Amino acid sequence: MKNPLHYQLSNYDCGPTTMLNAVSFLFDREAIPPEIIRNVMLYSLDCYSAEGAPGKAGTSRMAMMFLSNWLDGFGHATDLPLSSTYLSGRAVNLAQEGGIQDALRRGGVAVVRLFYDVEHYTLLTGLAPDGRGVLMFDPWYVRPDTKEFCGMGIEIVTDHPFTHNRIVPFACFECEKSRAYALGPVDDREAVLLFNRKTEKTAGEGIEYFI
Repeated sequence: MKNPLHYQLSNYDCGPTTMLNAVSFLFDREAIPPEIIRNVMLYSLDCYSAEGAPGKAGTSRMAMMFLSNWLDGFGHATDLPLSSTYLSGRAVNLAQEGGIQDALRRGGVAVVRLFYDVEHYTLLTGLAPDGRGVLMFDPWYVRPDTKEFCGMGIEIVTDHPFTHNRIVPFACFECEKSRAYALGPVDDREAVLLFNRKTEKTAGEGIEYFI
């Protein structure tokens, strides 16, 4: 049985929440071992605020890289068919021929670091119909009637709790400025691609959309 994706509990836990949402999207609840939940929480929220408060600057790139490598190793050492790949810099883009779109077409997901008031982690789960953007689950809850995305083409979605709560145009991601859902400067970008190896499609049999 699948669980609905969930929202972060504080201002700071977008990183672990999104990583656990990725696992939840890929696997049934009964298949997810508690060790994954424990270690995602253990190795994230490693950044200190300017005042020295632990966790109040969220999760670092180094921690996300470590988690990606740990999850990939865990998937190859256990019965859970999970694989994970860490991307950075120019490899992180939404170009049609890029690694993220390829992963989404083949049934995988992408945990991406982008800008939303501050640096923020969200989950990309698929491609929208008609090529109008990317299906995203943002763990930061906003009211459905929010006006903050007016004029940006970003859609708030309330009826797909297992897959996405936003549809975001491709152009939003490729912006290098501090705008909502911009991936930002190329050299600072990062993403983690995750697959359930049992449901992963090959490049030739990839699915065009997930709804």
